[in-house]
Amino acid sequence: MHNFTDGTDALNPTRFATRLNSFASAAHREWPGQSTKPSVMQMAERAARVKGLTDLDLNYPDHVNENPAELAQKLGNLGLSINGFAMRYYTNPAFKLGAFTHPDEPVRREAIDLTKKGIDAAREAGSKLMTIWLGQDGFDYSFQADYAKMWQHELDGIREVCAHDPDCLISIEYKPNEPRSYSLMPDAATTLLAIKDVGAKNLGVTLDFAHVLYADEQPAHAAALIARHSRVLGVHLNDGYAKRDDGLMVGAVHTLQTIELLRQIRRDGYDGAIYFDTFPDMTGLDPVHECEVNIKTVQRMLKVVDRLEQDNRLANAIDRQDAVSTQAIVQELMFGAEH
Repeated sequence: MHNFTDGTDALNPTRFATRLNSFASAAHREWPGQSTKPSVMQMAERAARVKGLTDLDLNYPDHVNENPAELAQKLGNLGLSINGFAMRYYTNPAFKLGAFTHPDEPVRREAIDLTKKGIDAAREAGSKLMTIWLGQDGFDYSFQADYAKMWQHELDGIREVCAHDPDCLISIEYKPNEPRSYSLMPDAATTLLAIKDVGAKNLGVTLDFAHVLYADEQPAHAAALIARHSRVLGVHLNDGYAKRDDGLMVGAVHTLQTIELLRQIRRDGYDGAIYFDTFPDMTGLDPVHECEVNIKTVQRMLKVVDRLEQDNRLANAIDRQDAVSTQAIVQELMFGAEH
């Protein structure tokens, strides 16, 4: 177990990434008179106005309609790096019934080959992280699926894309459902079973805060399990009411759980970017301001984590599982002691 107290050895607080599509929010105000959707570079130029933002994640193939190296150069000219790519399986309508788990082998092959192309593109863009969210891989009805066969197809697909480029990190982002009624990998435990079965050294997990909440998991507990059995390769911060993927701003609902997660991943040595998977575009919020507030919120939370790690009272109370004392200590270090 690592013991970090200065906030720099792990969980580098200077790397913040965000969802590019957020910057299409209220497009009619940002680009008045434009009848088409904003381009990748229009959204990136808007994102570049965010103070403290260092990285973007790009969806593949949605956001990559030109040479990946040239795209990375254009983003670099804006002062932004590419944290990683994320696969999206929308190009073939058949993927609605499954990507790696589609009943027809040619469709599965198309999904796997598309993922390999995405990995190649990510590497050309200078990134070594590919996030795979397999939301289409699941089922909706009893008696719809041969569960053992579907599970095997999923493992075979993941294993093949991991073997395609062993130097590229492949991170599974799990989610309980949506678009399928039941996802094949809905939670941390099932995802870890898949990772164990696949056995690839470059495979890990992306924790999405809202997904974890409505999987009925405690975020820090999920992170600890993943660190024990695999590794956390990505952290998507947002918030919600644990009923769906709300994509609310960081700390809007579950402040303590977010701080506890930040503390846990720091202790476990996470050194990747903090990525904001929030949805200002759902209600037309100002995405620049929203992202800046998210960054400031996490920076404040990391200062709280610093104080928590430097206070021996908390560790001692946790050792005793003394919930009353831990709550008192955390509240004091967040809001100050009474005078």
